[in-house]
This record gives sequence, structure tokens and C-alpha cells, in this order.
Amino acid sequence: MKRRLAREMVVSSLYQLELNDVEVFEALEMIIEEIKADDEVSDKVSDEATDEFARKLLLGVNEHKAAIDDLLTSHLTGWQVDRLSRVDLQILRLACFEMVFSKDAPPKVAVNEAIELAKHFGTDESGKFVNGVLAKLLQNLDLEKA
Repeated sequence: MKRRLAREMVVSSLYQLELNDVEVFEALEMIIEEIKADDEVSDKVSDEATDEFARKLLLGVNEHKAAIDDLLTSHLTGWQVDRLSRVDLQILRLACFEMVFSKDAPPKVAVNEAIELAKHFGTDESGKFVNGVLAKLLQNLDLEKA
């Protein structure tokens, strides 16, 4: 299973959902088909386990979207969710889901993965921005456990 690829697929699918009138899994299936059709990207070949992990993440983000956006809103300083770049927002949603609602990876891993996704998909400043927001969320999660 390639978890980084699954996360990339989920971010792309969430972005598709924001822009187009498609069903949740239809967006993911479009991304999977694009990957399989791209012969030049041999290191990005998904397998069934990767696809299933992506489905699980996508469904989770979609199911908890309102709660995730509320959490993000409370950790954004000087920003509103609806004013964020669409790419950064999808990355933050995915990371927030993994940190709070999923037990598949430790929260720090979710933060690191989100930073890498932001560097890959976002602007030059996206990695720093995503890191700042998620660091605040991580700190609050750690305080709640103490």
C-alpha cells in the first residue's frame, strides 16, 4: 500500500468535489482512472490496498466535514475557512480527519504528510501555512490528552 499516493488521490478527489457536481466515490474513481491511464508515472501505480485506504479517508473526510471545518476555524488565526485556497483547505481537511477521527496514523505523521502534500500541490507558502495551522491543532490535542 502506498499511503502517500492514497493521500494525494484524496486531496485531488476533495478538490474535484469542490469544483464539480459529482458523487464522493465518483471523484475518486476519476482520479484512479487518470493514474492508471498515465503510463509515464510508473511510481504512482495504485493497488487495491491503496485505493481502499483512499476510499476510507475520502469517506471519513466527507462524513466529518462540518466538524472538521469547525475545528479548522477555531485554529485559523486571521483566516476563515471559506477564504482559504481550495488546495490548502482540502489538505487541511484530510490532515484534520487523520489527526482527530482516524487511528490509522499518529497525528504527527498526519501533519508531516500534510506538509509534504502542501509543498507538492500548493504554493511556495502552503507548506508553512499548513504546518502552522496543524501545529496549533496538534498542540490542543496534546493538551486535551494531558
